[in-house]
Amino acid sequence: MAIDGTPGAGLTKEQLAEEVTHLATPDVLSTPFGDLEFFDGVPKAESVQSIFDALDLLRGIDAFLTAVPGASLVAMRRGLRSAGVDAPDKIGYTDPRANSGSLFLTPNTETTYGTTFLDLKAWGPTVIEAPPESLCVVDDFWFRYVADMGIAGPDKGAGGKYLFLPPGYDGERPEGYFTYESPTFTNWVVLRALGGVPAMKQTRIYPLAEAAAPRENTFLNIASVLQNTVHANDFTFYEEIAQLVAEEPTTALDPERAGTLASIGLVHGRPFTPDEHRRGILDDAARIGAAIARTLVYKPRDPDAFFWEGSSWKNAFVGGSYEFLRGGARNLDARTEFHYFATVITPAMSHAQVGAGSAYAYTAEDGDGHVLDGSATYSLRIPADPPAKNFWSIDLYDTQTRSLLQSTEYPALSSLSGSVQAEDDGSYVLWFSPTAPEGKASNWIPTIPGKSWFPMVRLYGPLEPWFDKTWQLPEVTKVS
Repeated sequence: MAIDGTPGAGLTKEQLAEEVTHLATPDVLSTPFGDLEFFDGVPKAESVQSIFDALDLLRGIDAFLTAVPGASLVAMRRGLRSAGVDAPDKIGYTDPRANSGSLFLTPNTETTYGTTFLDLKAWGPTVIEAPPESLCVVDDFWFRYVADMGIAGPDKGAGGKYLFLPPGYDGERPEGYFTYESPTFTNWVVLRALGGVPAMKQTRIYPLAEAAAPRENTFLNIASVLQNTVHANDFTFYEEIAQLVAEEPTTALDPERAGTLASIGLVHGRPFTPDEHRRGILDDAARIGAAIARTLVYKPRDPDAFFWEGSSWKNAFVGGSYEFLRGGARNLDARTEFHYFATVITPAMSHAQVGAGSAYAYTAEDGDGHVLDGSATYSLRIPADPPAKNFWSIDLYDTQTRSLLQSTEYPALSSLSGSVQAEDDGSYVLWFSPTAPEGKASNWIPTIPGKSWFPMVRLYGPLEPWFDKTWQLPEVTKVS
C-alpha cells in the first residue's frame, strides 16, 4: 500500500537565491590566465581560446608530474643505446664504478652496476639467469616494480632462472623458472653482484626459444663513455613520452593516467604533432612542471619527507612504499619527488630493514636554510658509531642535473676507503669547498664555484640506531 508523506519545508526564496551565488560564474573572472569573460555563465567568444589554453597548460603540467617515471626510463634507454647497449643480450657495466662524467640520476660511486633493457615485443618470452649472491631488479617501462632477482628475490641469492612474459601473453609457461608477466614490452634490468664484475658476467639473457642453446652475452664497460640518461625539462619531454605511448599497449596504463596524456595529444596509435601554439603551451607546462618537481625534491612541504623534526635531512622514499601508497591513496608528490632525482623501484630499496638493504638521507641546504653554494666552505660531522653494518658513504650531486657533481671523477667519501680520518671522539668531520682546507684533504670533496650541490648519505646495512632515531645527522654548516 502506498503511503502519502509530508515533504520537508525546503528553502525560502532568499535561501535559494543565496545558493545560486555559490554555483554561478561572474561575468568577469580574474584568474592567473587573465580576465575571462562570460555572459550569464556562457563564455564569450574572445575568452574561449584563453580558457582552452589554460586547460592545456594545466593538463600539460599534470602530465609532466605524472609521466616523469616513464620519461626517466625513455631517457635511460636512449643514453644506454648511445653507449652501445642496444639489445637485451648486451649488458653495460661500470668498472670500477660509476663516475661523474655522464649524466645519471643520483648513482652511487661505491657499486659496480650492470644494466640493459628487455624487448619482449621483439624477443617474446625472455629468460634472465641471475648470478648467485646478487641484487638485481626488473622494472617495467613506466618504472613500476616487476621483480627482484638474487638475494631479495625468490632464489634467495642462490642464483636462478627468471622468465619474463610480454603483456597479454597466453602461450606456454614452462616449469623451472620464476615467472613474471610485465605490463610493458620494454623492461629495465639492473644488475649488482657481490662478487663484482666477474660474478656479474655470469648473467645470461636470452629468448626462451633459445633455452636449449642460449646465446652468449656481450658485456660493455660503459664507465668512461659519456652519455645522458636524464629526461628533458622542456617540450621534448612530451616527445619522450610519445615514444613510450606509441610502443606500449593501451593496457600499460590505467584509464585515468592515459586520459591525462590523451588530453594533450599523447594517444597510442596516433602521431603526436601539436601545432606551434600548443607546442608553446606545452613547453611552458614542462618548465613549470619541472619547477614544481624541483621544489618537491629540494623544499618539500610534506612533514613525512623529513627524517627528524626540525632537520633539513630528507627521505627519498616518502612513506616507505615502493608504490607510493599512503592510507590507501597514491602519494603523487612522493612519486614525482623520487623519480625526478632517483632510479630503481623495488620494495627492498624503499623499506630498509635492520642490517639489510640501505638507507638514504639527503639535503640541499645548510643549517640556516640557505641553498648550498659551491663557492663557499662547508663542514658536516658524521656522528660517532655510524649505524651501518657494512659501510657508510656520502656523494655530492649537481642540483641541476641530479647527477654526480663534476668537480672530480668520484665526488664521494666512504668508510671503505680507509683514508677518511676520524676525530678523537669517533666522529668524522667532512669538508666541502672548491679547495681543500689545510690538513683536511683526506676528508674533503671538491665543489664548483657558482654551482649549487647536494649531498646524499648512504648507510649500507642500517642498524637499529638509525630506525629508532637515536643516531641523527646534524646540519651541514657553512664555515666561510
